[in-house]
Amino acid sequence: MTADLPELAEGNFYYQELGGGRFRSTIHAQGAWNVHEQHMAPASGLMADVLERHQPREDMRMGRISYEILGLIPGGEFRIDTTTLRPGRTIELVQAELVAGGRTAIRATGWRLQTSDTAEVAAIEDSAIPGPDECKPYDGAAVWPGGYIRSLEMRVAEGHRPGAGKVWLRTDHPLTDRADSGDFARLMGLVDTANGIAARVPPGKDSYSFPNLDLQIHMYRRPEGEWLGLDNAVSFGRDGIGLTSTVLHDRQGPFGRTEQILTLRRS
Repeated sequence: MTADLPELAEGNFYYQELGGGRFRSTIHAQGAWNVHEQHMAPASGLMADVLERHQPREDMRMGRISYEILGLIPGGEFRIDTTTLRPGRTIELVQAELVAGGRTAIRATGWRLQTSDTAEVAAIEDSAIPGPDECKPYDGAAVWPGGYIRSLEMRVAEGHRPGAGKVWLRTDHPLTDRADSGDFARLMGLVDTANGIAARVPPGKDSYSFPNLDLQIHMYRRPEGEWLGLDNAVSFGRDGIGLTSTVLHDRQGPFGRTEQILTLRRS
């Protein structure tokens, strides 16, 4: 695929904030499949940040964000439009759309739920994984091209193999030049990386491409800190469709799950 290279912002951050809901991407947001596109990961983090800032309520938190990837995400300038689809006293549904080049590239909806004290019955079934200090450095840029992958620090646990692995990620780059996003948005901006940390086949020429069409994130706890842990498994079906399934972790332990449906294509 060929296209003119976009005009990018410059700086050690993912996006320059232009005002009025408009942004411009930097090289650090560059995608892996095409040099002129954005990677879904930082774009989804920015959209999570915008959703959190939209008519916030202290008695609610985000429990689920669902992203639909409607096409290639162009690099360069774009805007994000937000709205409340379903207001309510105990649950609310909010929406953000990333619009670039005259079309919607990503549509995200988020369920905000009213919080309450349920410590008496709190329990989780997801298992913990070795922490980042127990893992070895991992060079994701040796597998994947693009500015986003180069922006990450990655560590891998023992047993990593094609199709399954446990990897920790973090980045020193803030989401925007304002550097005022919290842990939640920063970690959401890493989740989409799950589709590439234990690829079943090498990406690139004479192999397969396997981009995800969506990103579904469910959280039973609000994540904290700078490290995101991914306990990952990738399944390829027989008819051109795959699925990446991941348990999400911070240093405190598991906090949720994500799923990504894949379209498998010979490259």
